[in-house]
Amino acid sequence: MKKPELLIPASSLEVLKTAVCFGADAVYIGGEAFGLRAKAKNFSMEEMAEGIVFAHSRGAKVYVTANILAHNGDLTGAEQYFAELNNMKPDAPDALIISDPGMYMLAKEICPQIERHISTQANNTNYLTYRFWWEQGAKRVVSARELSLREIAEIRKQIPAEMEIESFVHGAMCISYSGRCLLSSYFTGRDANKGACTHPCRWKYAVVEETRPGEYLPVYENERGTYIFNSKDLCMIEHIPEMVEAGIDSFKIEGRMKTALYVAAVARTYRKAIDDYFESEQKYKDNMEWYRAEIAKCTYRQFTTGFYFGRPDETTQIYDNNTYINESVYLGIVEEVRLASELPFLENKTEGAVDGSLLARISQRNKFSLGEGIEIMKPSGENIPVVVKGIYTEEGEPVESAPHPKQVLWLLLSVRAEQYDLLRVEGKR
Repeated sequence: MKKPELLIPASSLEVLKTAVCFGADAVYIGGEAFGLRAKAKNFSMEEMAEGIVFAHSRGAKVYVTANILAHNGDLTGAEQYFAELNNMKPDAPDALIISDPGMYMLAKEICPQIERHISTQANNTNYLTYRFWWEQGAKRVVSARELSLREIAEIRKQIPAEMEIESFVHGAMCISYSGRCLLSSYFTGRDANKGACTHPCRWKYAVVEETRPGEYLPVYENERGTYIFNSKDLCMIEHIPEMVEAGIDSFKIEGRMKTALYVAAVARTYRKAIDDYFESEQKYKDNMEWYRAEIAKCTYRQFTTGFYFGRPDETTQIYDNNTYINESVYLGIVEEVRLASELPFLENKTEGAVDGSLLARISQRNKFSLGEGIEIMKPSGENIPVVVKGIYTEEGEPVESAPHPKQVLWLLLSVRAEQYDLLRVEGKR
């Protein structure tokens, strides 16, 4: 059996580097236009170039989304965008993810050497559709989320062996067919199919009876009302064997608006699960509790297996709230590690830190304090408890806590950290 690619989302350059370090075989990103996550940070051309070089240096690929459903006014800009991607130096993207046939024609003409993958937004539900795209030169098609594993296995049998199938294994589910939702456009004028979704499926709703206009009848699940469009999140960590046996070439994680902590936790967990399974099915089974525990440490909304084992029923929706479960808090990524003796601004301010001490530089994301127990999350799979023994500003001033988001700090920890380690702490902040 072919080991599937692990494909991870990245909303920023920091998250891209995290995804690659924590086990991604490939990442997918969006530029500043033409992708379906307009509210994500997304990448400038300079950041994209840096991210591609970083990924390639570590053997990972980068796919760029251009999967809006384009209107006439989008096409001239798309031509220019594809030309920029085609001329990117030193490395161009490894593939473009496209849903609109017009956008596909432009990409094929302007940057023919960049692979083209067909987005799930194109509603790819049968093997003839896959064959159609293969004949147009597409290397890969992303399956619609409405397909069962049995249907995907049938598609695998009916398409060329060289053609690749990509399928979602984890993340948020859209209530509309393959993500083609009109609710956001209707309610707010922000078009989900052009990247501006406001996620109205998470809002609270009531019912109105046709002959009683203006009389709103709440469907109570608790005192806060009901969230009748709010789907549970997809999670297939317990079904890696079935996904592999169906012939899926790429396991895709949803979440191009997620934090580095989410990306690191999900990437590392699925990386280990895939590798364990291909080493030994028994090893995969034996480590299941670890996978479950690690997945639960990143934000989620309860889990479902979606359409993979049949049609979803009433148990796949969440009716009583629109909140995420969050069992750990992201503190920051170790950007650099230096000896205290190499940091002259810390001279005479380290209060017990000797020259041989190593300090870790982070851009802090959530509050933590001197003396607090936190955790180093390593790409290798280890979670190491540590104590914060010192916190210093860029000017070398010792501080008792780190309350200011994005503040650059140097930390003296009880255990050595390394570049690209992630720091987290359990519990809400």
